[in-house]
Amino acid sequence: MPTDGPTVDQGVREMMLLMPRLVGRAKRIPVPEQLRDFALTPRHLSLLAFLLLDGPATVKALAGKLEIASTTVSLMVGDLNRKGILTRAEDEQDRRRTIVGIADTHREAIEGWLAGGAEAWRVALAPLAPAERQLVIDTLLTYERETLKRVQGLD
Repeated sequence: MPTDGPTVDQGVREMMLLMPRLVGRAKRIPVPEQLRDFALTPRHLSLLAFLLLDGPATVKALAGKLEIASTTVSLMVGDLNRKGILTRAEDEQDRRRTIVGIADTHREAIEGWLAGGAEAWRVALAPLAPAERQLVIDTLLTYERETLKRVQGLD
């Protein structure tokens, strides 16, 4: 019976060997000199990526994208704002809301930091059909969800 890919167990083996290498390589991407003293975490990186790719947003919108509490995002934004990495401005349509953006002084460094990863994904995803891209994304999201369940003891 011909096969056009690995069995589930063969796929698990390949992914178990691949994931630590991926994480290790991602961790070796150097933080730009301009940002090194800010003790940025992976959560900060996700926040900065959303702001860079999608533009300025409210704390509530960022919390939804990051899938964390608005209070957590608010604390992160406050911290990064005090460090001069992010800006906060009043929403012109609703003055009760605050719009968060990347400070111009750090935009170039953040763009450069994230550009390598974005280009690597572009190279990996470009040859795929849209349905195949969605399959890759869905697979990684499922892996993330299932790993989190096991870490939290919810399996």
